[in-house]
Formats: sequence, C-alpha cells, structure tokens
Amino acid sequence: MPVEAHVNGKAVTLHAEDDTPLLWVLREELGLTGTKFGCGIAACGACSVHVDGEVVRSCSVPVGTVAGKAITTIEGLGGEGGGASGGTGATPHPLQAAWIAHQVPQCGYCQSGQLMAAAALLQHSPHPTDAEIDAAMTNICRCATYVRIREAIHAVAGTKPAGEAA
Repeated sequence: MPVEAHVNGKAVTLHAEDDTPLLWVLREELGLTGTKFGCGIAACGACSVHVDGEVVRSCSVPVGTVAGKAITTIEGLGGEGGGASGGTGATPHPLQAAWIAHQVPQCGYCQSGQLMAAAALLQHSPHPTDAEIDAAMTNICRCATYVRIREAIHAVAGTKPAGEAA
C-alpha cells in the first residue's frame, strides 16, 4: 500500500509493504544512502533520522507508521538543496561544520546517525550540559570519537564542556 510522507521537505509516495523498515525505503527506493545500516535492531544508531522532529532508529520503524509525517535524513539536515533526492548544494547545518572543525569523523560510518541525534538534542536542549549530551548521544562509534562529538555539540551550542574555563 502506498504511503504518502514528506522526506527532506518534499512530498513523496513510498511504495513498500507497511512492515518494511523505513531505512530500506529511504536507501533503496529514494536513494538516500547517507542513512546507514548498522545493526538492524535499533541499538547502534547508524540509521538515525528525524520523524516529525524526533530522532528515531529507522531500521526499526515500519514505513506504514510514517504516513503523513515529515522525515528528515542526513541529506536534508542542512537546508535547501538536500531534498528528497539528496541533491548537492545543501547549506551545511552548523553541526556539520562543527564536525569538520573538530575533526569528529574517523571512519565516518556512524556519523550521519550521530549528526541526526545531535541535531535532535539541540532542538530540545539548545545549551546542553555534558550529562545531557551523554544521555542523548546513545549512538555507537567504534572509532570512539565521543569526546570530539561532545566538543562539536558544545561549539554549536555556545557552551563549554564541564571542567573547561568559561
């Protein structure tokens, strides 16, 4: 049964069985491959996207549950130009710029999910503490760039990590 939704600001019709994970529809039907498959059980966070502004693990979200909802992937995080087709020229999100400035990525595989989780955190808590960052950032990074992730989030929020002079 077709599912109508908005992906990265564009109306789309998704053609998949209702129980198909959103991750596979994003990657296979829409070609939005920035959202990664990691574990398939919603544990690692590599597949994180926003659904109506809330971060979700798309490997465990049936596409039938997103009818009429707004979905944002890493391709649409920055701004205009990302679109449902993942086109080029999107304005980078401040977190994306901070990720580069703080040299967060190593292998990079988990980073789209990390960015989506960080963006949702800043939507709900614009000036998070270290504890709030740690509570929200439950995505797994096997390269262990957690300290740099925290620094990048603080840089965008205009806050300082605990123990750092103001």
